[in-house]
Amino acid sequence: MRGLPLVLLAGMNCTADLWTGCGLDDALTPVLDRPTMDEQVAHLSDTLPERFVLGGLSLGAIVAMELAVRAPERVAGLCLVSTNAKAPTDAQQAGWREWRQRLDDGATAEELQRSILPALLSAEGLARPDLVTRALAMGEETGERMLRAQLLLQSTRRDLLARLPSVAVPALVVSGTADAICLPTFHTEIAAELPGARVVAVDAGHLLPLERPGEVGALVSAFRARLG
Repeated sequence: MRGLPLVLLAGMNCTADLWTGCGLDDALTPVLDRPTMDEQVAHLSDTLPERFVLGGLSLGAIVAMELAVRAPERVAGLCLVSTNAKAPTDAQQAGWREWRQRLDDGATAEELQRSILPALLSAEGLARPDLVTRALAMGEETGERMLRAQLLLQSTRRDLLARLPSVAVPALVVSGTADAICLPTFHTEIAAELPGARVVAVDAGHLLPLERPGEVGALVSAFRARLG
């Protein structure tokens, strides 16, 4: 590995393929498969190196922030992409319950991924069959059991904004200008609470590394290099 270990956490119904093409091939990419935030953070704390650079997208970035709040001495730097530090809304909780019911009724993780493709990719991304295929394949690989665990994990999230000021580590916050799920304002709110955070906007949708792998990879690599 080059310098500090890099840990990258993918978003809900996504896999490590999210980071393909970013030039971050030495990264550790643990899966999110625990049904509560407490269990997920404890598992990562037990299995990750002693100190590392931590990045994530969407739910992965939420777990990353929670881990950094609980164990800031373990985290040398945070890379937060396409994410939200607020507590879940009633509408979000209802949506996750609906998805769990649809899984109970026989829907597949790939089908559920397909139903939200316009929110995951920008108009430019949706016009690329290769990106659509990869987004759907990530849902298929995730599968129904793991997606159910991630939906339950989502439901146990708590507000992070009030706790982020305790995380005094360098942070890179990256938002997509066409992100329909995690708006750019979510990222400026996060950066305002993280001492020394830098915000970068990239012209893409929610699945930023899928649409702009070179740009995202360069940002993360440069950030990691500065940390030594």
